[in-house]
Amino acid sequence: MTKKIIVANWKMNPPAVARAIYLSKEIDKGSSKIKNTEVIIAPPSCFLSDISRVLKRSKLGAQNAYSGKTGAYTGEISPLMLRSLGVKTVIVGHSERRYGFFENDDMVRRKMKAVLSVGLKAILCVGERERNEENFQTAVRKQIRENLKGIPKRFSKNIIIAYEPVWAIGTGKTVKPSDLYEMGIYIRRSVLDMLGHNAARTIPILYGGSVNAKNAANFIGVDGVDGFLVGGTSLRPKEFIAIVKIAGSI
Repeated sequence: MTKKIIVANWKMNPPAVARAIYLSKEIDKGSSKIKNTEVIIAPPSCFLSDISRVLKRSKLGAQNAYSGKTGAYTGEISPLMLRSLGVKTVIVGHSERRYGFFENDDMVRRKMKAVLSVGLKAILCVGERERNEENFQTAVRKQIRENLKGIPKRFSKNIIIAYEPVWAIGTGKTVKPSDLYEMGIYIRRSVLDMLGHNAARTIPILYGGSVNAKNAANFIGVDGVDGFLVGGTSLRPKEFIAIVKIAGSI
């Protein structure tokens, strides 16, 4: 059985390192005996070093990375720096980076290449801004094509795609399971065009967007969905662990 991947994206939370360490320990301990799951905790970068020392089963993730290795880039953190802290996976192209910090597809593509080139895994986030757009699938296809352009096929084993419709993030709204199934197929077809058959068949697809313990079973049961990218709920250890349990039971 393929392990389900559940990612805790804390965004700019919590406000203090002591709370971050507490949350990490609670999630790590609570999910340690749940089989068939891989838990990734992605805290703010300032907490990475402290959290790396307390994790036993969960893996350390980062919310962002710069496309350069070193240089005069004030305030940025490179994939090499993240790797030195024990980071295994980096979230790339989250909608809050695309639309809040104006990251375009070219910037996302360069970040993908930088992350993958140093041996880290990359979670590429894609998703339409509005569900009522006539060509919302086309918007997702464009992101995948632009963000994976020029990525060598040998890196496909380290790529994860997270489908996060922007309109569902933090709103309480979610996609219908049937729509999620169709989008999963569409994403794999798009990957097929860029990286070939094996990548299209094996790349994990996560769902994100108002995921909680009440609705997680509806989504993890959808064929082709391999886990979750969880935002606000991941700051509540008991509920996040409940999601991990649900994912592990499928």
